Amino acid sequence: MRRALCALALCACAGPGLARELIACGHPAYPPVSWVAEGELRGLAPALVRELFAALGLSVRLQAFGNWKRCLLEVRAGRADIVVAAYRNRERERQFAFSSEHVIADPIVLFVRRDRQFEFTGWADLRGRTVGLLLGDSFGERFDRFAEAELKIERVSSGRQNVRKLVFGRIDFMPVGRDSGRLQSQRLHYDEFVVELPRPLVTEYYHVAVRKGSSLEALLPEIDRRLAAMHADGSIARRAQEQAGRYLAEPAEARDADETLD
Repeated sequence: MRRALCALALCACAGPGLARELIACGHPAYPPVSWVAEGELRGLAPALVRELFAALGLSVRLQAFGNWKRCLLEVRAGRADIVVAAYRNRERERQFAFSSEHVIADPIVLFVRRDRQFEFTGWADLRGRTVGLLLGDSFGERFDRFAEAELKIERVSSGRQNVRKLVFGRIDFMPVGRDSGRLQSQRLHYDEFVVELPRPLVTEYYHVAVRKGSSLEALLPEIDRRLAAMHADGSIARRAQEQAGRYLAEPAEARDADETLD
């Protein structure tokens, strides 16, 4: 009863704008965190965000935008309300308010062509190389600065484009979350062409994000409390495994079929 009353109080403090349905978006190609299939945003983070806000009496509609950068732009402009999962960095913190508790940890590894592997013992080994990044990508403030200063950057709008550029030798490596990269490689048959280097680049953390200054900021402490409890009981880890299985079990769509490199 006390928690229910607390949730109602938080909603009241956040303002009347929360009576409407909220719009949430996320990365369209980052399983098991989030991905788009059949025009629907799916994955661990969308399911968690819906559940977390429903517990506070709020309805969330999941929206699939064209690419990751578009999702961030829509929330920043106030046309959407929630980014279901995003990394924190200084630039984003000027525009978004983040949950303090993370949704999931994301070790970042480097994917390279099987026949063009190189030794990676530290960032110095990357200097002068060409990296493939998606529009809106960030891998932490330190790496973002390093990339701008020391790397040649090729930006594209989809993972398919990035992998093709890697296979055709137009980029030297692409940083991807270890679990996401493995899942996509398995489903889209990239394994034959690309491989991950063993040393992680960095470990980042996904957080729930809302537009800075929006009424939803008042709800973030309660979101943090609930996320912490779900980490403590292991339910988030279990759900991540379930969503990974769901992604692999889905039938390949026309988009997926076009993304294979056979």
